[in-house]
Amino acid sequence: MDRGWQADPSASFEKRLGKSAKELGMSDGRDECPDIWQLSNGDVAVIGRDLTEDYRGRLPEGVALGAGERLVVIPGLMLGTAKADIADA
Repeated sequence: MDRGWQADPSASFEKRLGKSAKELGMSDGRDECPDIWQLSNGDVAVIGRDLTEDYRGRLPEGVALGAGERLVVIPGLMLGTAKADIADA
């Protein structure tokens, strides 16, 4: 089955988008480190809290989680600081 876009696990982390959780005061430096990274192939990796099961039964119409997909949540402030690093479409 062709899924259109496929994630490339060989892509490497290239640059952080926005500020780190530590810079934003959202981490004690151990294991709560949400993050946003641009990968070497242009894709974006998001590290956040896995809330897949919390949201699975209440996704909006037209939204689906495919096999192997997880719903992660990051702080809105973190995405806001990344705005300047994200190219316009």
